[in-house]
Amino acid sequence: MTSTDSAAQKAPAKDPWDLPDVSGLVVGVLGGTGPQGKGLAHRLARTGQKVIVGSRAAERAVAAAEEIGHGVEGADNAETARRSDIVIVAVPWDGHARTLESLRGELAGKLVVDCVNPLGFDKQGAYALRPEEGSAAEQAAALLPDSRVTAAFHHLSAVLLQDPEIDEIDTDVMVLGEARADVEIVQALAGRIPGMRGVFAGRLRNAHQVESLVANLISVNRRYKAHAGLRVTDV
Repeated sequence: MTSTDSAAQKAPAKDPWDLPDVSGLVVGVLGGTGPQGKGLAHRLARTGQKVIVGSRAAERAVAAAEEIGHGVEGADNAETARRSDIVIVAVPWDGHARTLESLRGELAGKLVVDCVNPLGFDKQGAYALRPEEGSAAEQAAALLPDSRVTAAFHHLSAVLLQDPEIDEIDTDVMVLGEARADVEIVQALAGRIPGMRGVFAGRLRNAHQVESLVANLISVNRRYKAHAGLRVTDV
């Protein structure tokens, strides 16, 4: 067989925007009673996605779910993890490791989406922290060896996410992960929200700079009194 014949038989390159249908998957949100978690739950539920919000206290989760509406359910973190196909981690950074360690069994085999930003604050504003593992997402991967860990949804304004008067959020979501199939599921989930796209942004080793960019966005928002997001050009 000539090299020309071999090239002719190669399968065409996969369209990077050919993403799977994720509409039937159950999405759990750990930290679903906080602003970011509630906002993501609200946006996804508005698309018809089945969403469960989790909290350490089930009653707090149930109250948050009732506030969000759109068929969202509330449960404690363990039940949320067990019942979900995709689990978004939106807990505060100072409780990140503790929460994931306690749910290692419930999260085994699950697709986990970490959106936690390790940040510190002082008189000069927000600044990025560097976890020992390199990033929050890499910490999650180290703590959850039996889960499929990705990273996404870092740069979204909780104010915009929760605002019922806003129909579209004009932004891209940077998605990182080790397995293309897992990344594409998260890209597709982001794309369910009107105005959003999920864009592949590398492997988990590149998560630190994505997480730390939130410190810059906070500075933008304070100076311009905005709710800034990101758009990737020429893609």
